[in-house]
Amino acid sequence: MSELTQAEKDSLTGAPQDRPIETEVQGAAPAKLTAVFPSYARYGISLVKGKGSWVWDDQGNKYLDFMCGLAVTSLGHAPEKVGAKLKAQIDTLWHVSNLFHIPGQDRVAALLTGNSCADQVFFCNSGAEANEAAIKLARRYHQKVKGTGRYEVITFEQSFHGRTLATLTATGQDKVKEGFLPLPAGFKTVPLHDLPALKAAISENTAAIMLEMVLAEGGVLEVRQEFLDAVVELCKEHGLLLIVDEVQTGMGRTGKLFAHQHYGIEPDIFTLAKGVASGFPAGVMLGKGYLRDAFSPGAHASTFGGTPLAAAVMEATIETMLEDGLPQRAADMGGYLKGLLGEKLADTPFVKEIRGRGLLIGIECAAPVADIVLAGQKRGLLFVQAGPNVIRLLPNLYVSADEIHQAVDILSELIHTYANNGKWEAGS
Repeated sequence: MSELTQAEKDSLTGAPQDRPIETEVQGAAPAKLTAVFPSYARYGISLVKGKGSWVWDDQGNKYLDFMCGLAVTSLGHAPEKVGAKLKAQIDTLWHVSNLFHIPGQDRVAALLTGNSCADQVFFCNSGAEANEAAIKLARRYHQKVKGTGRYEVITFEQSFHGRTLATLTATGQDKVKEGFLPLPAGFKTVPLHDLPALKAAISENTAAIMLEMVLAEGGVLEVRQEFLDAVVELCKEHGLLLIVDEVQTGMGRTGKLFAHQHYGIEPDIFTLAKGVASGFPAGVMLGKGYLRDAFSPGAHASTFGGTPLAAAVMEATIETMLEDGLPQRAADMGGYLKGLLGEKLADTPFVKEIRGRGLLIGIECAAPVADIVLAGQKRGLLFVQAGPNVIRLLPNLYVSADEIHQAVDILSELIHTYANNGKWEAGS
């Protein structure tokens, strides 16, 4: 790999420069999106093409993608089997109402229930919608099936469950709630791994406990086995439903098809999105058979959930993942990536911990990493943060050993350069 230029080293060390630090690839001139709400803090790159582990911008610059659209393109960009199935469906039928039977939904549901503990599925368009459906199902089960008035859902600090009013209220991060008051009632948030706090939060109104197996947006924090076992027991003791948010961890990302399978548990409800459709908008809420009556006709709906197009893409994505053994490949390559990172970064106290499961990896650092992310883009490597001090790596599940070496070489050099700038204190 090419070495950092002096200007790039200066940008990480804070050395004086003749011109301001640029945040975009040299030569790129992204257009201003004046007619689009500025709700995203966008990077100065316009991506226009992708194949496998690589993407290209509108200036012809090539990048190794270790973001995958935030864990979405798990089969790599433009996977051929999925593309072929989508193209065939485009020539056949795009959309019909869910008032009619859609055969593709049955095939996708069979693939999902046949490879999980779930018996029923509901199709929607995103992770937030899947989580919203899970919350609604939990409430309606208690109120319409069990005949109780339960409605509260307990979640955990540093979690992330979506951007709808209900799911951002469920999210354990205050920053996503600013300016959206009053928030809906019916949610309590407690610290992760604090069993006494969780027990104290349970009341006669509690309907469910909702959590992620790896808090990806919250810093790539893995749930401890003993804590999860205690959560399961509390659910049994109090008659609560256990909801597992697998929006980012599901579909092979952590080394199992679903992350909860690492723990030997069976949630009552779990949710999918991101990796389930290779970039096509899709979400799924899955539940046990005894919840079926809670979603009787008219209880919940989605105009675009499980359209013929979405079903075709989901079917091809899931079939490919199973046929090629991608969950196990994610486990193997994730172990390889973590091991290589450990070797390359062992000599710097700037790196506090390397953690995660499968190909969902977090590198916790001793200082904010935003400048390292931007420097990576200049070197042709895309990755993202998980909180201010954590680098998050999300390569596709086909990522090769050579691509891992390329990424680690660049990342190691960037981190060492930044760590040597003297602006942070070891042990802080």
